[in-house]
Amino acid sequence: MKAIDLFAGAGGFSLAAHQCGIDVVAAIELDKAASITYKANLIEKLKAPTTLINGDINEVDLPALMKELKLKSGDLDLLLGGPPCQGFSTHRINNAGIDDPRNQLLLKYFDFVDGLRPKAFLIENVAGLLWKRHEDYLHQLLVLAEKHGYTIHFCGILNAKDYGVPQNRKRVFIFGTRKDLNIANPEFPPAATHFAPTAKNEPKWKTASSVFEKLTPELIELYIEDYFRPKMKMTYENAKLLLTSLEYGEPVSPNDACNINMQPTPGMITRFENTQLNGSREDSGHTLKCHSNGYEGHKDVYGRIMIHLPSNTITTGCNNPSKGRFVHPWKNHGMTLRHAARFQTFPDSFNFLGTSTQQGKQIGNAVPPLLGKVLIKSIINGLN
Repeated sequence: MKAIDLFAGAGGFSLAAHQCGIDVVAAIELDKAASITYKANLIEKLKAPTTLINGDINEVDLPALMKELKLKSGDLDLLLGGPPCQGFSTHRINNAGIDDPRNQLLLKYFDFVDGLRPKAFLIENVAGLLWKRHEDYLHQLLVLAEKHGYTIHFCGILNAKDYGVPQNRKRVFIFGTRKDLNIANPEFPPAATHFAPTAKNEPKWKTASSVFEKLTPELIELYIEDYFRPKMKMTYENAKLLLTSLEYGEPVSPNDACNINMQPTPGMITRFENTQLNGSREDSGHTLKCHSNGYEGHKDVYGRIMIHLPSNTITTGCNNPSKGRFVHPWKNHGMTLRHAARFQTFPDSFNFLGTSTQQGKQIGNAVPPLLGKVLIKSIINGLN
């Protein structure tokens, strides 16, 4: 089977397709650093047969590309893509983002659908796409799908934690198939594989602990006294049982190129020292300047990653504690880029290249490969 990955980034979707045995024959990505990462990991390391285009998708000559790839209209099995989502971000205030020119890239996707006529397509975007302020774009997208002869089987939100990703990450996925294939009821989205801790006899959500090394007995005692007894009102025995049963990972190798964390200032170190395990910014006693006049927003910034839950959404600022709950669970600095990549389910063998800021952007923008693999497998089963 063959796929093309638009807005490919560092290659999360492509890696998932590769793991499903699909040849990604072409990938298009504007960002130079992300393209270098893609080439190093997928083309050079995994020998993927991919023609990588580092450039503006608006300037890609699709007929020429199809000729180069020896692809005829209708030959492609799957078109993947996550158009830039800043205009649809839920962090935008009021009507900000409605006229963001990047929103048009969502519709540009359908120029490729029209030219390639893939058997199926899968789009990923942020949850804000479904907000009322953006309904015109979504309506245009659905109209284009119908116009080009496609049936939309799913347009909604999926949470990565329901599929074994140790992260609370809600994203919109849009899945369609060509009408002439007569695929009536594909099993998409696939059924969840992981569930809340209260679910009986079911695999539980992967917790943040799975990304970090095993808790020491000393840390377990601190967690019990700092958080689980005073905040959760748990008995000592129940708290210890919970903490000792948490899944854990391997320590990050000192030689890992992504074993990098933002160097904190002396003031930040003091702030982190004052933040209890599982604690938030409020627990450090620090008040941000923007929180004057009783405003209490942004509680997660400078917060510690909560060890017993899936992490907060990994964003492009994942290596910066000021951007979210990205402080190491027990050390007094932000998590490393490798920890962030693990939260996104990239293997440790996948190295992100560029500056630390560029690497963080690539990690935060990626589709978690594990989630991508589950979704693509479901699509393959439907097509077959």
